[in-house]
Amino acid sequence: MSSLSEIDSGAPGFEWSSVQETLRVEPWGPDGIRVRARVGPILDGLPGALDDEPEPSQAKTEITPTTARLVNGRVTAELTTDVDAHGQGMLRFTSTATGEELLAEQPIHWWWPGPRMFAPTGNGYHRLEQSFRPYEGERLYGLGQHGHGRLDQKGTVLDLVQRNGEVTIPFLLSSRGYGLLWNNPAIGRVELAENATRWVSDSARQIDYWVTAGTPAEILGRYADATGHVPLLPEWASGFWQSKLRYRTQDELLAVAREYARRGLPLSVIVVDYFHWTHLGDWKFDHGEWPDPAALTAELRDMGVKLMVSVWPSVSPVSENFESMRDDGLLIGTEFGPLAQATWPDKGVAAPVDVAFYDATNPRAREFVWGKVRDNYLRPYGIDVWWLDACEPELRPGFQGNLRYHAGPGLEVGNMYPRENARTFAEGMAQEGQPGTVSLVRSAWAGSQRYGAALWSGDIAATFASLRAQIRSGLNVAVSGIPWWTTDIGGFHGGDPDDLEYRELIVRWFQYGALCPLFRLHGNREPTMPFGLEQTGGPNEPWSFGAQAYEHIAAALLLREQLRPYIMTLMSAAHADGIPPMRPLFIDFPDDPAAWSAEDAYMFGPDLLVAPVADYGARERPVYLPRGSRWTDAWTGAAHDGGSGVRAGAPLSRIPLFLRDGAELPIA
Repeated sequence: MSSLSEIDSGAPGFEWSSVQETLRVEPWGPDGIRVRARVGPILDGLPGALDDEPEPSQAKTEITPTTARLVNGRVTAELTTDVDAHGQGMLRFTSTATGEELLAEQPIHWWWPGPRMFAPTGNGYHRLEQSFRPYEGERLYGLGQHGHGRLDQKGTVLDLVQRNGEVTIPFLLSSRGYGLLWNNPAIGRVELAENATRWVSDSARQIDYWVTAGTPAEILGRYADATGHVPLLPEWASGFWQSKLRYRTQDELLAVAREYARRGLPLSVIVVDYFHWTHLGDWKFDHGEWPDPAALTAELRDMGVKLMVSVWPSVSPVSENFESMRDDGLLIGTEFGPLAQATWPDKGVAAPVDVAFYDATNPRAREFVWGKVRDNYLRPYGIDVWWLDACEPELRPGFQGNLRYHAGPGLEVGNMYPRENARTFAEGMAQEGQPGTVSLVRSAWAGSQRYGAALWSGDIAATFASLRAQIRSGLNVAVSGIPWWTTDIGGFHGGDPDDLEYRELIVRWFQYGALCPLFRLHGNREPTMPFGLEQTGGPNEPWSFGAQAYEHIAAALLLREQLRPYIMTLMSAAHADGIPPMRPLFIDFPDDPAAWSAEDAYMFGPDLLVAPVADYGARERPVYLPRGSRWTDAWTGAAHDGGSGVRAGAPLSRIPLFLRDGAELPIA
């Protein structure tokens, strides 16, 4: 027996029940529909990315004995339960305006199971599967940050798990005109195959997804409405950020900042990396290496430079806070064994120790950690910019099944940790009367943007192949709702400043980095040292790569400075409308089929097309100019009609840039 009815509250939407399964379909924000399904009644309040209560909508529901229809703005959901569905509730989403199918559920098997499967894992948890129909020619974008080097994700299988450089944000945008959020922080995978699309959670209590429709820009706007808008970027953050692995002392870092001032180079941020602390989990300076942070920050402030500090979520057993945090339940728990999730070097001990992580899903733990950071960095020294490194968290081995968070078992909630870690700092800064902070993070989840998370691409290789992959990776991050993104300019692992190929790479990467949302240099350059407390990399400043490279790097720094007013207008739009500054061509040109397949160029705001050079020795490159606009080479002034390709000159001194429809920006 099955039943179909309106939701008990009388609000728009409907519920279908059959045997033990309950399926609820309801409006969730303008142009959005939320679907939940489980064995038993629907549960409210489970961890996810959607706000607890949606905005009111003008949705309408129609129900017959075997069908139901929910219309909410641009998207319509239709449920069929008749004989063709073999008694299984089958959902189909269409464009309200045209009736065209956007997305439809697909049975896993023609008889059983239907489009949803619930395989028990014990204690009310299930391995969940949700299957959708595949579409020939469909292109899929977003889903966070991945190193496979592809922009179109169709044909891939992606683990839904957080790792260094692999960032799970389970939101995709389709060329068919819909966006889908898998509203579930469980560990699992998504399979974007030719014969099916399937979302899998290894162990959770409820299927939960959200669908919206419209143009790409409208979809991204509705996604921001549903999961949170990014704050307005502080003006200082649009400048250049200097970093390396690592400045070991206060004197070393100050010498670099003073050299920037001596050379007249722009500098907005300089970074204190890891091991500046007494112990992991103390969250304070080691005054043996950083004897006078007050004098340090005062001198930097006079130069107009912010000091960013690295804050890790790890807590060493020799930390002064370990015992109290353990006893108060503020650390991530384990199902088996001690509170140990990684092995790490720490000061005062001869060998690496087993460290735990604070439980960022626990409000009390967030309050405790913020209190330490506030009292040891913010209040005494005015430090208010945070580098939240290793915030996946960096598990070794990465076995979420053994973890027990305040929010639930590791397999059910593990992917949300980086978002909650960013929340610690956003809410803490707001309590101090300083909302709108920036936290540089190595991992993120759906909704991280609302907490001022600025994602970077992790510990990547220092190669041209890596640069090519970053271009596509950054565009998928933008489509995933994270407007603030950057890379380690020059790559992280290696890079010899004396090598001619690497010198060309660093120039090309600087040119690209100057036209990313955030502009940041970092890396572990040659000669490197073994990992440990004394580790530092080779020189990694603009003047470290020879006179010719320096000339081109300085030009990139100047170009960024000239474009900062324009960049701030883009950041304002990201805050208000959810449209990222850096985006694939199809966001601005959805009606141009060729724009959907352009993978190595992008729009930087509405007026500037950027075509990075990512091949060694290249001095020109092909560039597709979208149709419907007139394009001007920003360096030469040559004009071109859109809808065709050109070969753009790319001497080592410049990156190909094209201005749209007579736009004027300070470039040439």
